[in-house]
Amino acid sequence: MLAIAGIVSCVLLPLLTAGQQETPPSVEIELKTDTPEKIAAILTCHDMIDDGLYRSIIRRSEEAISRGADYLILDVQTYGGLVKSADDISKYLILDLGDKIHTVAYVSTEAISAGSMISVSCKDIIMHKNTTIGCSAPIVMGSKEMGEAEREKTESFVRATFSRAAQANGYPEALLKAMVSQKLEVWQVKNKQTSQMEYYETEYLPSDPNAYDLARKKLIVKEGELLTLTDQKAKEYGIARAIVSDVDEAIDFLEGRDGVAISENVIRLETMWSEEMVRWLTSPMVVSILVLGIMLGIYVEFNSPGLGLPALLAITCLVVLVGSRYLIGLANWIEVALLCLGFLLLMVEIFVIPGFGVAGFAGLVCILAGFLGMLVKNAPDELPWPQGADAWSVFTGGLFGMAVGFLLFIVAAIILARYMDRMPVLKRLVLKSAVTGKQTRISQTFESQNKPPALEVGQTGEVISPLRPAGKARFGSGIVDVVADGEFIEKGEQVRILDAHGNHVVVTEVKENA
Repeated sequence: MLAIAGIVSCVLLPLLTAGQQETPPSVEIELKTDTPEKIAAILTCHDMIDDGLYRSIIRRSEEAISRGADYLILDVQTYGGLVKSADDISKYLILDLGDKIHTVAYVSTEAISAGSMISVSCKDIIMHKNTTIGCSAPIVMGSKEMGEAEREKTESFVRATFSRAAQANGYPEALLKAMVSQKLEVWQVKNKQTSQMEYYETEYLPSDPNAYDLARKKLIVKEGELLTLTDQKAKEYGIARAIVSDVDEAIDFLEGRDGVAISENVIRLETMWSEEMVRWLTSPMVVSILVLGIMLGIYVEFNSPGLGLPALLAITCLVVLVGSRYLIGLANWIEVALLCLGFLLLMVEIFVIPGFGVAGFAGLVCILAGFLGMLVKNAPDELPWPQGADAWSVFTGGLFGMAVGFLLFIVAAIILARYMDRMPVLKRLVLKSAVTGKQTRISQTFESQNKPPALEVGQTGEVISPLRPAGKARFGSGIVDVVADGEFIEKGEQVRILDAHGNHVVVTEVKENA
């Protein structure tokens, strides 16, 4: 028995020992491949670059960071927009997000002008096949041509922004500056020590033939050209890190280059409908419609009795116009206060103080100042005056929208003055037209089916609703909307017509001793 036990122990012991010796290597391999997953978030950056998009990018970036994202990928599809907004986004990507998250610009269609400024502000640029990037010279919308000094002032600011991005993210600075200015010549020169291609402006070309292959330098950008690159050229010149077929392939490139594993559950953060709505509401076309709605609502309300749908339309358009500009930072509390004060003074002038004097004029000035102030982004303690080409572009665009709305109102008012009482819907909002006395058109209704007598200056009638200063008076068989001249007149008093012009009938009280 002892012999059998010895044989068994001699056979099994080596096997057990071998098994124990093989276990640590397998455990060690498993530990080496246990790489923690990274998380990527994709943010759309499409269409017009404006302040609404800037605020949206901040919101979505903070949400991505709060959800543990390690890579922030901006899906760029834009032909540009406002320089100020693009610079704000650029500074946010470099200064605020630089140490918090790895930013990547994925150019899915084009990144032109302000779009290229945002793209180069990311640590990496990855381009979809057959896309473009570049052409970032500043322009002023609606202007024929910037002067030499004004252009250089604006370009120097934009060039500095591109230089900042190049230095922060390792892009060829000379090439990025050539996207902004037409005055630059950029050369490609091979560094003999590193075998890398480097890019220099003409005035900064190296002169050491031992360090650089100056004999075979290549002119990349000629003077008078703005640099715009295809995906292939951007990759060749060291601006694009990779060319891919889709965003999934871009993520695969980041995994391979950085040696990380990125989770398949990619966070996708789109703009909210409210953000898109605000951006749409602040466009010049919609501003024109809102201004038209405000003025048209006031006009129709003054030509119809009571407070109804026209007044509601005007108030709604005003709230939308002011509110949308407040949300994107163009309207501050001072400009809103000016508008409120202006409308209050107008109401005092219309319903309390007879005629049109200081209060009415001051009200119009306050309203005009409030609206114009909303076209310029400024702090409450700053004068709302455009500073720079971009600010002037925003100002002129908003002013153009308001001017178009005013012109449309003039046309609509002329049409309504002649045909409003014949239109199927609008004729319900006005009192029926009457008569011919002094050949004027008076808004009035009648208590009988008989044709009323003509209204003439000097004709007397009875007040049937208090005139404060507007109300109703009876002249013969007709009830007419009238306005008291200089005083409130109570119901039952006798009045005399002083003037009848269009839909405006002015009366005065008939004194007992008259």
